Amino acid sequence: MSTATTTAPTTAAPRHREPPGAVEPFAGTGWLVRLMLRLDRVRIPAWALSFLALVAGSVASLEATYPTAESLQARAALMDNPAAVLMTGPAFALDDYTFGAMVANELSLWIFAPAAVMSVLLAVRHTRAEEESGRLEVVRALPVGRLAPPTAALVTVAVANLAVALSVAAALVGTGMEPVDSVAFAVAAGLTGMVFGGVAAVAAQVTEHARAASGAGLGAVALAFLVRGVGDVIDSQGSWLSWFSPFAWAQQTRLYVDLRWWPLVLPVVATVVLLVLAASLARRRDLGAGLRPPSPGPAGARASLLSPAGLAWRLTAGTFVAWAIGLVLFAVAFGTLATALDGMVEEMPAITDWVEIDLADLTRSFAAVMLSILGIGPPALLVWGVLQLRGEEQAGRLEGLLVSGSSRTAVLAGWCATVTLWALAALVLLGLGVGVGVMLATGDAGWVVELTAASLAYVPATLLHGAVAVALVGLLPRWSALAWAPVLWSGLVVWLGGLLDLPDWAAGLAPLARTPLVPGVDLAWTPLLVMAALAVLLSAAGVVGLRRRDLPR
Repeated sequence: MSTATTTAPTTAAPRHREPPGAVEPFAGTGWLVRLMLRLDRVRIPAWALSFLALVAGSVASLEATYPTAESLQARAALMDNPAAVLMTGPAFALDDYTFGAMVANELSLWIFAPAAVMSVLLAVRHTRAEEESGRLEVVRALPVGRLAPPTAALVTVAVANLAVALSVAAALVGTGMEPVDSVAFAVAAGLTGMVFGGVAAVAAQVTEHARAASGAGLGAVALAFLVRGVGDVIDSQGSWLSWFSPFAWAQQTRLYVDLRWWPLVLPVVATVVLLVLAASLARRRDLGAGLRPPSPGPAGARASLLSPAGLAWRLTAGTFVAWAIGLVLFAVAFGTLATALDGMVEEMPAITDWVEIDLADLTRSFAAVMLSILGIGPPALLVWGVLQLRGEEQAGRLEGLLVSGSSRTAVLAGWCATVTLWALAALVLLGLGVGVGVMLATGDAGWVVELTAASLAYVPATLLHGAVAVALVGLLPRWSALAWAPVLWSGLVVWLGGLLDLPDWAAGLAPLARTPLVPGVDLAWTPLLVMAALAVLLSAAGVVGLRRRDLPR
């Protein structure tokens, strides 16, 4: 009898073998699926209903905006602009532009990208975040197999994508769109989400922290968006580069034009490969560890990091920089469309019901509207940044910061000052980006200064959104997620308020809607001062609340 000996490469991670008597790798999967679905019993329906409302409302709005064949052809003419292709997708059937083809152009990325983001967040929440918190270790003390948690997490992501697909299909068919293409649209949305759920599952095996895993997954979403955009700019119907993006796989089904199902095989194959890879990697690491060991870092921290503001800077800088870059790219792309509307308004007079456009000065008015629409980005960044402090509290790290000698007021003030600085920088860059885009379209460099200055009008609205988050974290920490409600409402009012014919009092609840559309109109100081005062009062209330309540609560 011969004995074979093998030597594992010194650089490879050790392959963990189940000890004798260990439970089966997938034992307990069904129980975990039920647990995760129970934990997401509000989150998944909320996502599905949001998609239902987004699609149904958008189709109705587009139908009102583009009522005739002439208006559709005017919209098709915009696709000659590379920026329009970058922001929407490949241009099919432009010679006979149908309403379905336009819906696919306008809505596909607004459906596929949120589905991808949802999948990343859910996959990380049920995998790496559970490990980082230590709860998964408790679960693994039960008869639960090594592969059961990631499998259950991905089943949960699949259920969420199924709910989203059903909502998209119901909304499209319910608004009168062609049924077969609508079903293909929904299937494409669900499969795109599953691809990025698989990406997040792989990322969760590599890193030790949920923040890094989410960042990697969302970074993959941004990269896929960029690759698809550049590929479609090279060839307006999709170049070789486009096929490297999962978004292109879904869009190349040619919805409502010449439907073809075979591109949807690609996300199925990619999802299977990613899930197999994630399962293989999960067997090669210890619970709580990542395949990529964290860097020990320097022995001593810089003086700038030894404060609450320094910690906030360190933890939020990467996300803010990434989102600021994205906002600037969007701003430049939208700005270049400024001169493309001259003939379009004549063909689509209904567009003036949607947005406040002054036909006497179309370029300036359009630039002001772009600032307003994209102005939702900085408030969203600020709310996210403030809520990260609540996350630090729930993880128990805020108590450690307080033990080091910092007061609660200093922690909250330092943290909020840092994330506010990031958000205001993003706001100024947003104005700069729109200005650069308009300058590229008109050749007038004066737009850069004018629109950068105009972006400062959105400072009070941005601060008010952040102050709501501060107040909730301080006074009602368990309800701090409600800080997103004003952001969502502002987005809805700014984007669709005109078409939805919202009452003035309801639209006025949105801080962004209270901001004058500068530079298209004169600056009105009263609403800005009122929003600034409210921001100060809510922030003070948040400080008082945090000082008086227990930690964590």
